[in-house]
Amino acid sequence: MNRLLVVRCPDLLDEDEDGAALRLFVTVIGTVESYCPWVTTVRPGICSLPARGPSRYFGGEGPLARSVADAVSDITAVEVGVADGLFAADLAARSGQVVPPGGTPGFLAPFPVGILGHPELAELLTRLGIRTLGDFAALPESHVLGRFGADGVTCHRVAGGRSGDLSHPGHPAAGRRIDEQSSRARGDRAVVGESGFWGGVSDADVRAGRALAAVQDLIGADGVVTARLQGGRGPAQRARFVTWNARENHVDPTLVAPWPGQIPSPAPTVVHPAPIPAELADADGQPVSVSGRGLLTAGPHRLSVEKGPWAVVTAWAGPWPSEERWWSRSRRRGARMQAVTGGEAHLLLVERGRWWVEATYG
Repeated sequence: MNRLLVVRCPDLLDEDEDGAALRLFVTVIGTVESYCPWVTTVRPGICSLPARGPSRYFGGEGPLARSVADAVSDITAVEVGVADGLFAADLAARSGQVVPPGGTPGFLAPFPVGILGHPELAELLTRLGIRTLGDFAALPESHVLGRFGADGVTCHRVAGGRSGDLSHPGHPAAGRRIDEQSSRARGDRAVVGESGFWGGVSDADVRAGRALAAVQDLIGADGVVTARLQGGRGPAQRARFVTWNARENHVDPTLVAPWPGQIPSPAPTVVHPAPIPAELADADGQPVSVSGRGLLTAGPHRLSVEKGPWAVVTAWAGPWPSEERWWSRSRRRGARMQAVTGGEAHLLLVERGRWWVEATYG
């Protein structure tokens, strides 16, 4: 049975709506891969790697576990452990232990049978007076097969340290593991945006598609999303995340529709999750605004972002006024313009007399 090092991130075990936990876990995986390229994603928040090879390089399993823990702790809370097989290694990680080779049966023996993740089996064993994994492992396998069936034998072998994998959803480390190709392709980034991926089908596209399908099988269909270009005026409106589907047609008919007030290309490189407050002034220090006719009241001369120091505007373009939902109470009326200050260029948005930095150009 393989010696495995398990990295467990308690704060990343549960998915959140915006996928922040999953994206942070991808960063964890990238850090762990610096110690060994063969990292396997067990489930969100838990990954494993073979301990034998890396431990020789880093001076033993203990130093390897400490090095990985120190590196990942800069990203999130982490638990690291080493043992024979995935089941024992996960339990070792939760207590920060390095179980010596051959010591897995003794390490598992004190744990209650409920840790196997089979409630019905655990209830029956407890009623029979068998309360720990050591007690369960001591039973003859033939008796276990006759009384508890094939699933019982699987749990029996795991309890005795003779099998390292317990594929049952009740256990925290249970779950389908993606293969080496899936792990290396790193489809579990959750956000897919490779250039040209949706063009012609190449061998790389096929391999990546298989990897993404495997990750969807691991964390659910909604766990893998891709950015899709759609119609809109501002950069934040033109991109949205949708569930990845290899057979879906990704052409959005709204792309070619007329969008009065749409900003011209090139698109900004960074779209801020929340617009950053800014101030725009003319040469006399007076605020610059956009009139009802969509014209600037004065030439922009200085820009301040988040009440920071004023920077001289060396070039600008626009404005591009827009009015959305003019027929409803939730209508939005504003204008966008581009402003260059030194080595930076920003996309500015003005609404209700207030300026915001909506995006930044590289």
